[in-house]
Amino acid sequence: MKTLGDIQKQLEAGAFEFTRHAFKRAIERNISDREIREAGVTVTIIEDYPDDKYAPSCLLLGFTEAKRALHIQVSRIESEITKIITLYEPDENEWINYTTRRK
Repeated sequence: MKTLGDIQKQLEAGAFEFTRHAFKRAIERNISDREIREAGVTVTIIEDYPDDKYAPSCLLLGFTEAKRALHIQVSRIESEITKIITLYEPDENEWINYTTRRK
């Protein structure tokens, strides 16, 4: 399973690809490749999904240079690139400090 360090390096280097879903969401939410690379520097795992439907994945929190918070769900399958499953700017009404889901 891919480590957080591997994911960080790949995101920062631009070694990532989008699922069709993630590509649509990036366009709809105006999230650029540059912002993903910037957030890659600071990402941490906030939720881990080892038994996810298709493959192990995790939800990351990272911040752009402009301090925009991004949640990026990625596959944890070992590969030369990181596959982004979905991404969005977390809603403060749904998250506490962007890390804990409100109940």
